[in-house]
Amino acid sequence: MIVNTRGIVLRTVKYSETSLICDILTEKMGLQTYIISGVRKKKAKVGASLLQVMSILDIVAFHKNNREINRTSEIKSAYVYREMPYDVVKGAVGLFMAELIQKTIKEREENQPLFEFLYHSFTLLDVHQSSISNYHIGFMVQLTQYLGFMIDDNYVAESRCFFDVRAGMFKKERVANLDGLDKNLSQALFAFCQLPLEETHLVQLNREDRRTLLHRMIRFYQYRIDNFNELNAFKVLQEIF
Repeated sequence: MIVNTRGIVLRTVKYSETSLICDILTEKMGLQTYIISGVRKKKAKVGASLLQVMSILDIVAFHKNNREINRTSEIKSAYVYREMPYDVVKGAVGLFMAELIQKTIKEREENQPLFEFLYHSFTLLDVHQSSISNYHIGFMVQLTQYLGFMIDDNYVAESRCFFDVRAGMFKKERVANLDGLDKNLSQALFAFCQLPLEETHLVQLNREDRRTLLHRMIRFYQYRIDNFNELNAFKVLQEIF
């Protein structure tokens, strides 16, 4: 079967002297793995630079039932990043997002709303002109809507104003350990649940609060996804922000 689809590159691994194996989240087939031959030759038809993590592609691929790795017949760029390749901060945020997607999405089936959300998230990050210091947190919060374990938006300032990480909801009293958020960070988390990504800069957080909230969100994911370990890109973000 020949499939025409858009895709977002999540991971690449060298294979033989000239080829790459790429994990690509596709619009029509979910997460797929492709072997792409000859991309590391000097006169390659498809250059390795086109297959960087976060690249958004138009792909024509051959798919066979029950085959773990398939082959492509045509690849071209579906979106050319304007700022991401030259902006260290945006690049780091984008890599964090790509690693998060790689560790959470395993389905090999079409999910149009999820793909559109991810496409919008990467392209918006590329052209966004306001501060992006909160962008990765907003993305992490909103991605839960597409993973089947979204945060319960039962926040009420007077009565349910403390977020319980394990339960995934706001409660009357604070949980007194790493599963709890104080009142200010709980309010900030609720704001991230309500705001679109382009407005995440409106949430006021200092460096320590941002780090704490991100730690708690990672913990939130760990409770819900098997073998969800620390994100390597998180260390880079700590240095940048």
